[in-house]
Amino acid sequence: MPKILAACLLAAIWSLGARVASAQTPSPMQEWQYPGGIALQRLFAPKVPEWDVILGIATSANPVYSGASQYRGGGGPVINIRYRDRIFVSTGEGIGLNFIDGKQYRASLSVGLDLGRRMSWHYSTLHGLGDIPRAPFLKLSGTYVLSKRLPIMLRADIRKIAGGAAGLEGDFSLYTPLPGSSRQFVMFAGPSVTFADRKHLQTVYGISERQALQSGYRPFDAHGGLEAVGFGFSATRFFTRHLLGNANVAVSELLNSAGRSPIVERKAQGTLSFSLAYRW
Repeated sequence: MPKILAACLLAAIWSLGARVASAQTPSPMQEWQYPGGIALQRLFAPKVPEWDVILGIATSANPVYSGASQYRGGGGPVINIRYRDRIFVSTGEGIGLNFIDGKQYRASLSVGLDLGRRMSWHYSTLHGLGDIPRAPFLKLSGTYVLSKRLPIMLRADIRKIAGGAAGLEGDFSLYTPLPGSSRQFVMFAGPSVTFADRKHLQTVYGISERQALQSGYRPFDAHGGLEAVGFGFSATRFFTRHLLGNANVAVSELLNSAGRSPIVERKAQGTLSFSLAYRW
């Protein structure tokens, strides 16, 4: 069993390149689906290589914006470069540092990019609301593995967005390798909840008096708290020692203020992605 779970750490070195560090929030993709099983590395394979490099391509189908009923396809690179599992550059996790790293726990600090939202993505719904510009964010995250016998991973993170969507947003999730996983085929699954402060939710889902005049919507005030709940599934196939294929499926549902926003056409949303990469 440890050998099987050790393989799981490879499944985690993916990032969904098409989403470039972070999507228009909240993405149906679960936060844990980006770093995946890397938390198992110290527990089941404590000898960490000096360099770990994965490069590839990804394609995905995602909602046009958070709450949209329409979807669009996308594609991009898969980049995941790690030095001694301390410093990382990743299309899914951004650029960061694991500043605390033990056998069962780790904490990291990273920077990434929130993709914002453009009216042109869905003009019939978003007209008059203005664009939400792309903006960098700072993310603090931590992961804890219960034990070798019970490899359930708990993960929490909080992101401060500097401009754009603004405010604070965070996730708490639980995930684990699934029965049937092997050294050649690894599966993870688990739920996640997303929280945000009022500033962030008002920017993304609220309608100000000025926006109401320009768009025809009624004014809408969002309040902070629980934003969404979701569930994710990730599967990785090792075709050879170096060639890997990955599929991610995730669903989420907007709640409270986010779910009641006039611009939300569909509370429940999903995403599907496929990646192919080579590991050196």
